[in-house]
Amino acid sequence: MDITSIGGIVLAIACILGGQAIEGGHAGSLVQATAAIIVFGGTIGACMVAFPKPDFMRGVKSGKRAFKNEKSTIPDLMKKILELAAIARRDGVLALESQLPTIEDKFLRNAMQFLVDGVDAEVARDALEAEIHHSIEEANLGAKVWESAGGFSPTVGILGAVLGLIHVMENLSDPSKLGGGIATAFVATVYGVGAANLVFLPMATKIKRKVSLDKERMVLISEGVLSIQEGLNPRVLEEKLKAYTGGHHAPEAPAAAAEKK
Repeated sequence: MDITSIGGIVLAIACILGGQAIEGGHAGSLVQATAAIIVFGGTIGACMVAFPKPDFMRGVKSGKRAFKNEKSTIPDLMKKILELAAIARRDGVLALESQLPTIEDKFLRNAMQFLVDGVDAEVARDALEAEIHHSIEEANLGAKVWESAGGFSPTVGILGAVLGLIHVMENLSDPSKLGGGIATAFVATVYGVGAANLVFLPMATKIKRKVSLDKERMVLISEGVLSIQEGLNPRVLEEKLKAYTGGHHAPEAPAAAAEKK
């Protein structure tokens, strides 16, 4: 579980409610089922209109990424790539075929299959770049759904407030109910603006960041495999891969260490 996502939402809500309490308000005044139905139901409906069903469902499913702690696999991937590079340099590219079942990362395994099959370097590069582009675009659709929710919800909240004020205006004959009615009307605005800025937009930002890490991983793999195809020395390859990852350092692979000797 990503503690920053849960902790951030809890902290933000606690501070808002705490500030309200300091001013003499109480949390009960913000609990309005009607406002919640208008804001969240309206926002979901707007997103359904904005995106085709497959994209909308992908966005809903991607929401869990904002709360899931995803461990970086970059160091392990660097180690594996260096091992494969040492094997290819020592025993030849065809020797890598026996290593394919040991590769857990699907993208790395597919890229190595190109190498084993003797696919031309330019063709392999084009295929890998196309797969990276497609995968990242598809993953970013999830973030776009949550970004759209963050754009729609404040406006739907204002709509809820206007509907509430209309109801208040219909009951002007009873002045004692005006204050409470107006307060209730504006709860919808609080829900809309709060949901957008405390939940929807931050979730979209978190998802996009994690997608960018996916792209970093895939680019690392692509460059690593293509470098193996070029016959690059494992020691030089390690430095090249570190440049792609901001200096991540992989534990030295036994095969790569032997190659350096």
